[in-house]
Amino acid sequence: MQDVTRDSIIGGNPGQDEVGRVRDGQDQQPESKHVEHQGQDEKNKDPEGAAPQLEDFKLPVLGRVIFFTLAVLTLMVSLDGTSISVALPKMARELHGSAMEAFWSGTSFLLCSTVFQPFTAALSDIFGRRPVILLSIGFFFSGSLTAGLAHSFTTILMGRCVQGVGGGGIAVLSEVLITDLVPLRLRGNYYGVLSAMYSLGSVLGPILGGGFSEKVTWRWIFYINFPFIAVATISVLFFFRLPTPPGSLRQKVLQIDYAGTFLFVSSLSSFLIPLSWGGIMYSWTSWRTLVPLTLGATGLLTFCIYEALIPSSPMIPRSIFQNRSAVIALTASFLQGLILWCALYYMPLYYEAVKSFSPIMAGVALFPDTFTVAPSAILCGVIITRTGRYRWGLYLGWTLSTLGLGLLCLLQVDTPTVKWIFLNIPAGLGLGILTAAIVCAVQASATPENLTLSVAMVIFFRAFGQAVGIAVGGVIFQNRMRRELNQYEGWGGQRAEEVSRNAAALVTLLEGMGEKEARVLRECYTASLRVLWGVMCGVAGVGLGLSGWVEGYSLGDS
Repeated sequence: MQDVTRDSIIGGNPGQDEVGRVRDGQDQQPESKHVEHQGQDEKNKDPEGAAPQLEDFKLPVLGRVIFFTLAVLTLMVSLDGTSISVALPKMARELHGSAMEAFWSGTSFLLCSTVFQPFTAALSDIFGRRPVILLSIGFFFSGSLTAGLAHSFTTILMGRCVQGVGGGGIAVLSEVLITDLVPLRLRGNYYGVLSAMYSLGSVLGPILGGGFSEKVTWRWIFYINFPFIAVATISVLFFFRLPTPPGSLRQKVLQIDYAGTFLFVSSLSSFLIPLSWGGIMYSWTSWRTLVPLTLGATGLLTFCIYEALIPSSPMIPRSIFQNRSAVIALTASFLQGLILWCALYYMPLYYEAVKSFSPIMAGVALFPDTFTVAPSAILCGVIITRTGRYRWGLYLGWTLSTLGLGLLCLLQVDTPTVKWIFLNIPAGLGLGILTAAIVCAVQASATPENLTLSVAMVIFFRAFGQAVGIAVGGVIFQNRMRRELNQYEGWGGQRAEEVSRNAAALVTLLEGMGEKEARVLRECYTASLRVLWGVMCGVAGVGLGLSGWVEGYSLGDS
């Protein structure tokens, strides 16, 4: 049996390794109309998903260097995205920034990252992976340098936006490049490692951010990116021997869907911005929230119609969504992002507001969540590789997530440490399993020509869910907090309205309160979070129900 390697690492054609689409080993027709992409090799029809060639697959040295680079970049982006939040108060004092400026410096990164991900993936199909990932690294470096040298919050905001564009490109291309390097059956292993690096960054980010801001200077939050960028840039320049799509520069420039890109970026920005400030900077009934939200939703609908009818090379092909399994898996990615970001955003606030932990200790208290995500994602990837099946990961992941979020409803003000540690573990395990299972499900149902953008859509929908999750969590928390406060004398009416507006601001408010008032606020805070976890439990239940409609395609042996 000959040794199998990926030609795309040294110049082969990327994204052409997709296998026959055989559901659970039965020779059936695929759901979509793309029958011509069904594999012709009878070996793909093995009912056990056996893949004899894969036993000898070895990622060549250049492939290992590329994968190491992707892991480094993933860790860097994750660290940067999560480290600034705990340093914002000190940054605001030093730069004399307003609450609004501090809010936007933390939010702009996620917004820009989400908005530009599909466009970056489309560019990589036109111009090739290597130049586009170099461009993304360049954006990230420019943004880090700008923010690190800033002497005003306006400059930091500019730097964070540029960082977000680069970070979004890095995140999506890291996942896409795995499809160029590794056969479908084996990708779960590699996606699991990338998920572990992202989780590690999410854990270490707040700790590093708090440590830098307290012991050195908050500017090191941005300076720490430079060693990562240097290693990645050298690696890309000298070791990324990836193929370049055919065609002249003029032909490639003409392939870009300019109108679709403009519609998508502007509409999604208009939709996400009011979601981020609704209920915090402006009320949900304010015209400042409703007008851009409505314009954004209308623009996104217009974008969908335009992409379906007009461009010959659309930024997001309609065929991606013509397969039921792919649509359900992408929906699952959105729901997972929504739940995950609610947990990562509101659990630290529970530790800070209710348990009176410092920001750094709140980050440490997240370990039961974050340190279970990475191992479970890796283990899920290994099992998918061994068995050639992924639907079990969807079932188990959503079951554990539903159970874990339900258990979080048991958290009280006086819940002992051992109890809240164990209550947090099931949700972390479930969300980690889903990370690997969802991306495998989407790829297994994708056609070769849509593979790149299908992977990009998984990352985009997850990020979109994260942005929506913060807004949804805020609405649930505010409404419940207001209702809880109205039950206590002296806390109702306008005071309840003001106090419930911002969950994060309550942490500072509690520091200057007497014990009796603080106890009332902590009880209301905990009760409001219990409602939030209950809603998220229901969302996870929806994900579990939808997963039953996902087809079990063979991961094959290509």
